[in-house]
Amino acid sequence: LAPALQRAVRSFDRDLPIYDVKLMEERASDALAKPRFQAMLLALFATGALVLAAVGVYGVVAQSVAHRRQEIAIRMALGAEAGRVVFLVLSQGLALAFVGIGLGIGAALAASRLLAGMLYGVRATDAGMLTKAALTLAAVAFLATLVPARRAARVDPVAALRQE
Repeated sequence: LAPALQRAVRSFDRDLPIYDVKLMEERASDALAKPRFQAMLLALFATGALVLAAVGVYGVVAQSVAHRRQEIAIRMALGAEAGRVVFLVLSQGLALAFVGIGLGIGAALAASRLLAGMLYGVRATDAGMLTKAALTLAAVAFLATLVPARRAARVDPVAALRQE
């Protein structure tokens, strides 16, 4: 359509310059390229941070379970069920995660003025988005804590106590 458009405009005024003919969709896409790239980069870093958080929670809880292996073995030798051991490890791991989530929400609310310039279509203090972020972090912490908790429930009391 560009050549036909150029002929039609030249039929009215030969001196009118016509250059860089693009569809409006292309112009809008070009205008949004930088914010789209920034959002993609932010999402990439956020995903990396979420993976690092999961690995960190897993490492801390796994280390705690390893140090408490004898205690867990004694509990199981005295009749604690595997489900109770899983609940014990999960509750302790998630308690730390919820403290971190609370501190993170507090920091996000405190930094809301700085964040406001980076957000489109949502307020920095939007309760729905903060809730979704908190639930996502809680789910990741739950999954990262579940693996060492299930491993703790499979501890053989006799072997663990004999090893110590």
